[in-house]
Amino acid sequence: MTAVTDENQGNGTAAGGGPQEGEAPGKDDGRWDDGLIARRAAAVDGSGGADSAGGESRTRGRGRSRTGSASAAVSAADEDDVRPQVEAYVPSGGPLPTRLDALRELVGLSRARLDRDTLTEAGRVLDEAAARQRLSSRHTVVAIAGATGSGKSTLFNALAGAQISDTGLRRPTTSQPIACSWTDGAAGLLDRLAIPGRLRRRPHPGPAASDEALQGLVLVDLPDHDSAATAHRDQVDRVLALVDAVIWVVDPEKYADAALHERYLRPLAGHAEVTFVVLNQIDRLPGEAAELVLDDLRRLLDEDGMALGEHGEPGATVMSLSALTGDGVPELRELVGRFVQDRTAATRRLSADVDAAAARLRPVYVAEGRPGLGERAREEFTDRLAEAVGAAAAGQAAEREWRRNAGRACGTPWLRLWRWYESRGLPGSLDRMGQALSPPEEELTARQRVEQAVRIVADDAADGLPAPWAQAVREAAFTGAKGLPEALDELAVKAGAGPAKGSGKSSGKKAGKSSGNASDKTSGTSSGTAAGASHGGGRAGSIGRGGPTGVPLGGRPAKPPRPKWWPAAVLVQASMTLIQIFGGLWLLGQIVGVLEPGLVTPALIMLAGVVGGPLVEWSCAAAIRGPARRYGQDAERRLREAAAACGRARVLDPVSAELVRYREVRERYAAVTEFSTTGR
Repeated sequence: MTAVTDENQGNGTAAGGGPQEGEAPGKDDGRWDDGLIARRAAAVDGSGGADSAGGESRTRGRGRSRTGSASAAVSAADEDDVRPQVEAYVPSGGPLPTRLDALRELVGLSRARLDRDTLTEAGRVLDEAAARQRLSSRHTVVAIAGATGSGKSTLFNALAGAQISDTGLRRPTTSQPIACSWTDGAAGLLDRLAIPGRLRRRPHPGPAASDEALQGLVLVDLPDHDSAATAHRDQVDRVLALVDAVIWVVDPEKYADAALHERYLRPLAGHAEVTFVVLNQIDRLPGEAAELVLDDLRRLLDEDGMALGEHGEPGATVMSLSALTGDGVPELRELVGRFVQDRTAATRRLSADVDAAAARLRPVYVAEGRPGLGERAREEFTDRLAEAVGAAAAGQAAEREWRRNAGRACGTPWLRLWRWYESRGLPGSLDRMGQALSPPEEELTARQRVEQAVRIVADDAADGLPAPWAQAVREAAFTGAKGLPEALDELAVKAGAGPAKGSGKSSGKKAGKSSGNASDKTSGTSSGTAAGASHGGGRAGSIGRGGPTGVPLGGRPAKPPRPKWWPAAVLVQASMTLIQIFGGLWLLGQIVGVLEPGLVTPALIMLAGVVGGPLVEWSCAAAIRGPARRYGQDAERRLREAAAACGRARVLDPVSAELVRYREVRERYAAVTEFSTTGR
């Protein structure tokens, strides 16, 4: 700290550290510095230019006012002290570095999800912590704050042992912060407080200056926090955010002032361990009135939420004194001395700042319940997508298609001929109506089902999340769902489009690739046939831009596979047909007289063919009932899985990513608050 005298006295060393009157510029029998000069001198010494800088950095600091006024000076011990005066901040082995790292990671992970104003305080704490850790750890900066007329400047002078800060009846008396440093090397800290060199002092030589317990103390006298001048209040707020500890000076008249408690003490309740609350001017209170006022002050502090350091517990120090008469000042000096020598004030202050920032961030990080996307929500989402894409109808259509193919292959020729005749009927026939375009209401309903499914799963995932993260989850879901109806429709179309000749294996592979779920050939095959069945019949209409139901865009539905026993059934059915024809011709020949009469035998042969054909068809229908059902179920399952894969890639995965990010920031927030010193 620069050894300067009060400029109002007219003598002494200037704040810049120039030589005093009557001293040689290059004299080096003692040296002093204000930190900045020491660093500059060290740099010059290292480059071979020590001689030129020595005259500026080693000026003796023994100049005092010739008028005998109380001004700051350097003690004899400081004159002979040539050790480096700047010591970097060395953090303790406590949890503060870990908490700061966690807070830094928390802010980094949250920048894209939270607005700038929400993270402003946390960013300020990180910046101030980094700035404080770059400065001296041998010094403890303590500010004396109070209201107008509370006597804080008088207490400041009493602790310094000199008339450094002006006192008087004029209000406000203190217009700018004034600093008094007991040891050198605090220039960086005072630069951080923006205290000019002309307002930096040293204690008067005497018991206060030589007190070993106060070595390392930087005491700052602040303007009145309730000053009528706005600039004064702004300076108080600025300095209070940077100092390591605060001594609040209150008087019997204003100790319960709402401005003090609501603006300062209550918001800084978490900083109790670095707070002193001093009831001054007890010499004005008669008898036991001082104790009564002190008890009421403790009550008010307790209502403010500030822990009181009583019975050995950590908390604020509350005491009474009279700075004018000196009653209680030695006790305060002893308490401050122990506090300074502990050298943990900066760490405590930074830890309390982290606690305060974490308390402000709690609403945006702490969820009410256990948010997440459970299996039940995922299954319900899949069910809704399957319903929207028509998976159930596709399964039913696939089963009907299987049975229809079996009927065509194993049915009697006469029945197939009748069905062919019906298929060539009027445009209003049942088969023609099955190929009609889906009504607009059904298309809208299908799209609405997809939107409803996305909305429900987003609400389930965001349930219990803090508002910013719930909004992020919903935005991720809705962004991914913008093209989901069209993607599902395209998926169904590609799955149902097969080559003119061939099985559903080829088209199934394409559909499996398009849905991102083609893990094997079986999956692709069933998916393709299922989607083909969906468009081949039933009511699984298009969701987005698809064509008419039953006529998928890009091709025609793939045919279901044929069982190996079908050729044998077809051969038996053909034999029954030939038997009918043979018996009928034989019987006709006998009727016309070409053949010898004998109606029983040809009639029996013809009857066997007539009965055998439907019997074979019925037997085949009974035989394919189980495989057809399994084929339909497999088709439904595969289309369901394809739709689920599409929904998972577009909606569930982005939602899960947001939930994972929230869990990461929640863990970081827990690391920030895990070692809280204020219980917040």
